[in-house]
Amino acid sequence: MAINESAAPRSLRERQRQEREQLILDAAAQVFADKGYHQATIEEIAARVGIAKGTVYLHFPTKDDLLLALLERLARAFAEMVEHIAAQPLSARERLEQIVSHTYAQLHDRRVHLLLSLGDQPGVSRQRLEEHAALRAQTQRAMQGIRAILEQGQRAGEFDAHLPLGVMLHLFLALLSPRKYGHLIKDLDLPPAELARTVLRVYLCGILARPQEDRHHP
Repeated sequence: MAINESAAPRSLRERQRQEREQLILDAAAQVFADKGYHQATIEEIAARVGIAKGTVYLHFPTKDDLLLALLERLARAFAEMVEHIAAQPLSARERLEQIVSHTYAQLHDRRVHLLLSLGDQPGVSRQRLEEHAALRAQTQRAMQGIRAILEQGQRAGEFDAHLPLGVMLHLFLALLSPRKYGHLIKDLDLPPAELARTVLRVYLCGILARPQEDRHHP
């Protein structure tokens, strides 16, 4: 059987390219956190990696592309977390609690908090965010996992089966928006874990199944 002698070098080059790309993204996340998105420069990001500015541009032509790649990486990690939790042998309520708790725990990492906030009020245009196929795919992947948990909760009688699934899904996603919950930690001096339990309890009290005789009453 013939061996493709060029396959290994190409694989090595690709691995090195991917590793360099991740180093650039790590440095960009730190610079964005230290300086803010608008004050961050490609020169400083390159300096932190120890490479030439032109090398950064080979991977990411603009600062917007860096931000989009960072948001995609966060979205992928979130989707993987949702899928992992969705596969656990727990009740639907317990799985939702885990998703909220994991998300709020990231508030301690100011780089993650900043990037999530930038995604909510981005430095790039909303159109570019919506047109970014990889980011959109990871977002849809996470939404499908959460939707599946909600559907299972309705079928199991945990959640009110009369409520539209789409409304339940989008209200739950709103709990995970840093613009919605970030200020609560500062204003109310609540630790992330306690905030997660509180907001989820408020959410769940609205979707928990009620006895038949109570369904016609507000």
